[in-house]
Amino acid sequence: MTLSEEARERLADLVELQPTKNSELQERWGLESGSEVHQYLENELKEYYYRDENSYICATTEANDLVDVEPGIVADEEGDVPSIVRVPTLQRQVFDVLAGPDDRSESVVSVLNKLREEFGVDPDVDDVRSALQSLKRKGVVEVVYRTVPTFKLAASREDISVEESG
Repeated sequence: MTLSEEARERLADLVELQPTKNSELQERWGLESGSEVHQYLENELKEYYYRDENSYICATTEANDLVDVEPGIVADEEGDVPSIVRVPTLQRQVFDVLAGPDDRSESVVSVLNKLREEFGVDPDVDDVRSALQSLKRKGVVEVVYRTVPTFKLAASREDISVEESG
């Protein structure tokens, strides 16, 4: 199957963002809905993606080999905390300010306040929540359920290299 230039670029996005979900690809690709993402995946990239046990979209090994993009996560063994993650700017900033694995977990609002203080940015609270959830899917953040879900790093900052993607 020969991929168009657009399909190859979108496949590179999928490789970079994995594990991901329709809404993240919708935002990256500028589509109107998650169902448009699903249709595109089924019509153009069916051979190159699958959904994992949590229904997140992942690239096949063949897809990884087809595009010149580093995968979103690199782990030594299945289930290990990744040694490298490649994420957008906001996710890198969240990683930089989030409580460490031995610290008390913190709320989305706490992380938002730290982002404002540390980086002088004022993202929407939903964007911070989404960034935390994406980092959770990548295995570098864990959730602690208290009155509200709270978050902290899954491993020491020194054990994870966080690279900013485009």
